[in-house]
Amino acid sequence: MTLIATSRERGIATLTLDSPANRNALSAALVGELRDALADCAGDDTVRAVVLTHTGSTFCAGADLTAPPDPEAFVGLMREIVALPKPVVARVTGHVRAGGLGLLAACDIAVAGEASSFALTESRLGLAPAVISLTLLPRVDRTAANRYYLTGERFYAAEAARIGLVAVAAEDVEKGLAPVLDGLRRASPQGLAASKELVTATVLRSFDQYAEDLIARSAALFASDEAREGMTAFLERRDPAWVR
Repeated sequence: MTLIATSRERGIATLTLDSPANRNALSAALVGELRDALADCAGDDTVRAVVLTHTGSTFCAGADLTAPPDPEAFVGLMREIVALPKPVVARVTGHVRAGGLGLLAACDIAVAGEASSFALTESRLGLAPAVISLTLLPRVDRTAANRYYLTGERFYAAEAARIGLVAVAAEDVEKGLAPVLDGLRRASPQGLAASKELVTATVLRSFDQYAEDLIARSAALFASDEAREGMTAFLERRDPAWVR
């Protein structure tokens, strides 16, 4: 079964996360297929830009706790989006949770509809938004990061735009996306690649400097007793033992 649907139209490649049964969670299989699809786009001279979108009511629910990807593979996916010499635009019309926000923040531009919602739920599971900080912290307002990293509160498209997570909060996602895609189609391939390189340079240096430590930190948290309790409680749909 294919987890990434692909299509092409007028220089735009659309990659659709198509695993609605688990809310497009980041399984090893989905991460692998998405990396392959991005590599195909990178090597296709007819592709000017990539749109990353989803089926169902959830853009991405974060890590698939039943079949998680290798942390290095997920970090590799985020880095490949950032380093891709073609713009990647996220089209979001549903919910984004935990690791899904790292995937979203790796994209160059994000357009979110009014049905979208966002939450960094890691702290509620005994975890932390470790590796996804590589893409989130350069993008999101620091005061907002302090709040949402710690509380796990849900927020919506207008707030996501205010704090810098998305570029456009739109009632109609297609109308919000149209001028973005028109601008990308009018730009030259060389101009797009060179311009993207300027705005992503510091993020890529951050990957090179901090990724290994954050992967180790994430692995240690996942192996902890608190995280086991948090993930078990999540799967059993109950509060973990520490809730007061």
